[in-house]
Amino acid sequence: QVQLVESGGVLVRPGDSLRLSCVASGFTFFVTPMSWVHQATGKVLETIASINAGAGGTNYEDAIKGRFSISRDKAKNMVFLEMNRLKVEDTAMYYCVRGLQTLGDRGQGTQVTVSS
Repeated sequence: QVQLVESGGVLVRPGDSLRLSCVASGFTFFVTPMSWVHQATGKVLETIASINAGAGGTNYEDAIKGRFSISRDKAKNMVFLEMNRLKVEDTAMYYCVRGLQTLGDRGQGTQVTVSS
């Protein structure tokens, strides 16, 4: 079955950097687009970054463009989210999602809290 396990979320200060990781299994990873979505308290799930399966083209939500970077390691079945210049408003639960749909298969999430 599809399994996605996220890690890397911690409490950081504004301006800090962080890298989230996701290990995928149970499906053909190298042909599957992947996404990161987040959900802040009281808000809906939102796709913030996605990466295609082939050439690895990426897309980003406007609020994180230039600060976050999504990448994948096809040999290790992993997806990463490099987060730079973190802001308080980036505080949320972050999920790795199979595919490009916000409500696709996802893991248990990893909490990122940005606070001074």
